[in-house]
Amino acid sequence: MSAKASNYEEQLVREIKGTPEEYLPNLLQIVHLFRESVSLKPAEASFRQGWKETLVGETRPVSELWEGIDAE
Repeated sequence: MSAKASNYEEQLVREIKGTPEEYLPNLLQIVHLFRESVSLKPAEASFRQGWKETLVGETRPVSELWEGIDAE
């Protein structure tokens, strides 16, 4: 483990130890959801999910996807 990673780990441990015990289940859920949100699914799983959504009609027009985006 690099020194930088170790420093983050130490900071996280300090924050966890400073969290009241009754909030630890919520903190654990937050960390779990965060990790899931930043982890990429394998391409095959993403394709299968997209294909399922397409087959059941869960699609949107591309023009709708760009609504509200101020891209130049």
